[in-house]
Amino acid sequence: MVKDDLYITVPSYFRCPISLDVMKSPVSLCTGVTYDRSSIQRWLDGGNNTCPATMQVLHSKELIPNYTLQRLIKIWSDSVLTRQPNWPPPPPDSLTSDQARELISQLESDLQKHSLFQSSVIVTNLSRLVLFAGGAEENGRFLGAAGGRILPLLVGYMGKVKDLGFLEKIVLFCNVLMKNLAKDDAEEQSNALKSMIGTGNCDLKSAIMMGLKQGKLELRIAVARFLELMAARLCLELHSSPISEDDEIYSELLRLITTSDLNPDAMDASLSFLTRLVVLKRNRVKMIRAGGVKVLAATLSQAELSAPLSEKVLKLLEMSSGCKEGRNEICTNETCVRAIVKKVLKVSNAATEHAVTVLWSLCCLFGDKRAAAALAESNGMAKILLLLQSNCSPAVRQMCRDLLRVFRCSSKNSCVSWYDTKTTHIMPF
Repeated sequence: MVKDDLYITVPSYFRCPISLDVMKSPVSLCTGVTYDRSSIQRWLDGGNNTCPATMQVLHSKELIPNYTLQRLIKIWSDSVLTRQPNWPPPPPDSLTSDQARELISQLESDLQKHSLFQSSVIVTNLSRLVLFAGGAEENGRFLGAAGGRILPLLVGYMGKVKDLGFLEKIVLFCNVLMKNLAKDDAEEQSNALKSMIGTGNCDLKSAIMMGLKQGKLELRIAVARFLELMAARLCLELHSSPISEDDEIYSELLRLITTSDLNPDAMDASLSFLTRLVVLKRNRVKMIRAGGVKVLAATLSQAELSAPLSEKVLKLLEMSSGCKEGRNEICTNETCVRAIVKKVLKVSNAATEHAVTVLWSLCCLFGDKRAAAALAESNGMAKILLLLQSNCSPAVRQMCRDLLRVFRCSSKNSCVSWYDTKTTHIMPF
């Protein structure tokens, strides 16, 4: 640990290895070392091709944002610089495993009392444990093994909390636990939480919506990730729970995408959970009515969108194209089909497959003239021809052939579908 000129203890891993200042925008190199963006960018712009800390030659100069560390730095700086008079003091910045285990036991005891009078103690202990988890991956795994049992207590306590800062601490620690639960522990905690989720705990639902609607970006991201982890790690069927029945959950998740200034962590958390929600058609319709297609089309049009995020957006559009409301929104949105076509052969094999599936569903399966026209106007058929010549999957190859049939028929004004109007056989190419 090191101290600054004001004798405020600063965790050493919060400092940039180059400038030694607390990092404002931490990014990681391919070597795994994290630096402040401005410092490492100057190093790379100076013609250097090595990692300053390890001197390893860089096989990639891509800078990967470390949002987990950025959130931890913000929590720490807020507790030091903007602490309210009656709020708990800044927590010590380091723990041993034994101390962490003791804090978990104390936290369990305080939560079992169901008393808000213990809130300041709970906040302090949660802050210390979240910082401990951010110190190293093995710390997170230790907490998952030692503290997984208190997850239901934390989730149950969330409904009692009315302070956004307190709620953020609880959600962040729940996320740490869920990420690091062993398989058997995850099944045990899932069983404990099923009744709480399935019966529609109104207090919990209110806390979730409060975080999404009123919280700062960090809390909104944490809540969306909390919901995603509940579905992914604990296998809770949130898509058929009372949470999924609230129209506002879709509006807020979409708002997280549009107001995050292309924050990859925010977009990933929202898109991941939306993908789980809309497996049911009724939820798909709710998302579409909340403006989902418009948001997805605008997001897909962003040049800076990463490959994993592009894949998730296209996956949601593929799912939307499976219902009438979704197809209508996609075809009436001027930028949507063009954005889909643009991603073919430009992002990844998975993104290309999702994009082609959307186009095939619109043009071939449902014979939408608007989609076929937009595909032609976007020079989509040239890409389809190129795709046929590539090493694509058999399913994509067949869909490309079907799309060419549609284009051929449409250009001759003889039909709008690849089905022969006189027979049930597919027309020969």
